[in-house]
Amino acid sequence: MPSPTPVSHPHPHPRPRVLVASDLDRTLIYSANALALTGPDALAPRLLCVEVYESKPLSYVTETAAGLLTELADEADFIPTTTRTREQYQRIRLPGPTSKYAICANGGHLLVDGVSDPAWHALVTERLARECAPLAEVRAHLEATADSVWVRKQRVAEDLFVYCVVERELLPEAWVTELAAWAESRGWTVSVQGRKIYAVPKPLTKSAAMREVARRTGAPLTLAAGDSLLDADLLLAADRGWRPGHGELAEAEWTAPGVTALAERGVGAGERILREFLREVRQAGQGPEAAVMTGATVTQGGRGPVRDSLAGVTGTE
Repeated sequence: MPSPTPVSHPHPHPRPRVLVASDLDRTLIYSANALALTGPDALAPRLLCVEVYESKPLSYVTETAAGLLTELADEADFIPTTTRTREQYQRIRLPGPTSKYAICANGGHLLVDGVSDPAWHALVTERLARECAPLAEVRAHLEATADSVWVRKQRVAEDLFVYCVVERELLPEAWVTELAAWAESRGWTVSVQGRKIYAVPKPLTKSAAMREVARRTGAPLTLAAGDSLLDADLLLAADRGWRPGHGELAEAEWTAPGVTALAERGVGAGERILREFLREVRQAGQGPEAAVMTGATVTQGGRGPVRDSLAGVTGTE
């Protein structure tokens, strides 16, 4: 009797995963000065160092947050999304599996398996050349107007934007206001984050890079978190967003439809954000499989499709 012919079953397409794009500094990871620990020392959370700089520990998460991040990276496409340069980002050692994608330089570099995508970077630089005052003009203005009494460093990041490290207690608020107005008229924006003041071209956005990753992965849902003005476009572009109870956005009492303003501050906020991410990812996994498996668009909060193809680099909404 002949052996039965094996029946072949086509391999199903892998299920697209939720995309989670999160800012890092003061959103998920915290310096010692930004931890904002409360309560008795004996009850403080155990901390895990995730960054060393010049042989000294620099950034931390709680051990609980480390476990949550590991679970999240196993269940979703976690995309570290930062204004840091590539070199600064590569100092960070996050727990859990390494992300395939990362967004650096505020969207100027899209890393794929640790390497910047040259086509993406070219699109970004072409748009900046068309729409913004040149970096050299902004840098010269900073050098001419900033005072060495309160400026400790001035740096150009990835030939894309510039930032100053300042003594906040000596920094004149009027100077920041005047700089912001000057930059606005030239297609740039100003953001104050801790001791750093950033001047960044308006079209250089985290949201544009996030949309590109969502297009490539076919993500049915996008989630985001961030604390600063430079994260606002990212939060607006995602289907759901969270901001902690500290930072520029909290100080401005900024919010938007689909964005949750958390009460938690400091490293505890990072832990809460990861819990919110995981809850949303797991709820999405219980939704209608048909929509995901067929590639149908899924949206939340009245937002538009998250899988719109990018015809070039898109800016903020």
